Amino acid sequence: SVHTRTTSSNARLAKANSVQSPFAKFRQLERQNSAPSVGRGAPMFKFTDPKLVRSASTIKERLLNWVQAQTREYKNVQVENFSTSWSNGLAFCALIHHFYPDAFDYNTLTPEKRRYNFDLAFRVADEKAGIAPLLDVEDMVTMRKPDWKCVFTYVQSFYRRLHDSPDAVSY
Repeated sequence: SVHTRTTSSNARLAKANSVQSPFAKFRQLERQNSAPSVGRGAPMFKFTDPKLVRSASTIKERLLNWVQAQTREYKNVQVENFSTSWSNGLAFCALIHHFYPDAFDYNTLTPEKRRYNFDLAFRVADEKAGIAPLLDVEDMVTMRKPDWKCVFTYVQSFYRRLHDSPDAVSY
């Protein structure tokens, strides 16, 4: 009936216009990344060595290597994993600062100001690079050991958006 169609159209429109929580954005991105990629453009990672097996651990290592290359010169940042290395927000700040050095003064940041660091990094990534904040500042401040899958997924967004930048360091 006309009423049913209008109601379902209104429900879809309301859902499309509703503000998504960071967790909902993460789930949406997770579904997109796990969906079959038939007919979907280029893969996120390009392997030049045909002997390389495209496994989850290889992709994780390559992303970690890319982040390490971009953040190598930053004080108080030593990225060794996708969990504790990101717990004070400085790795996120260093990563976005590498590509947008005029956005803020990295040298004024301290590991103790976790909330400020996360807020700054997520806001600048969103405003300057168009990288949606898939992580919530409150969640990151509450956790001493962030969930590596959440951090990994968010860092993939940085890679997809920035790896072709002229400022990207080879690894």
